[in-house]
Amino acid sequence: MGERHRPNDAVPAGRPAVRRSNQALGRWGELQAAAWYERRGCVVVDRNWRCDRGELDLVVLDGETVVFVEVKARSTDRFGAASAAVGEHKQQTLRMLAARWFAEHPDRRGDMRFDVVAITGTRLEWIPHAF
Repeated sequence: MGERHRPNDAVPAGRPAVRRSNQALGRWGELQAAAWYERRGCVVVDRNWRCDRGELDLVVLDGETVVFVEVKARSTDRFGAASAAVGEHKQQTLRMLAARWFAEHPDRRGDMRFDVVAITGTRLEWIPHAF
C-alpha cells in the first residue's frame, strides 16, 4: 500500500464500545473518517454510495482531486491491522466502483486517488494513495 500517516490526534468522538456490532463500528468509523477529512478542508460528496456491484464508503474532494476512501474500523488489533483487510480483490472492486461513480457523475473530472483510513480503537491511520 501507499505511504502511511499517523496523525497526532486520536479520533475525538469517544471510544467505540468493544461490544458494538461490526456494522455499527463500521458506521462509526466512516463518521470519524469523514470528520477527519472535513477538518482538513476536504468536502465529502458521497457517503455509502451504492450500485449493484458494491459500495464506496466515502467520496471526498481534496481540492480538485476526487478521493475514494475505504474505511476499516476495528475495536482492537487482536486479529491484525484494519488496513490489512484491503487486499487485491477489494482493490479491484474499488477501482471498478470508482469507474461506475464517475460514469454517474460526468461533471466530476480530474485527478483521482484511493485512500484507506484504518481505525483501531481510537487511533486513526491515514494511508493516502493506498493503491
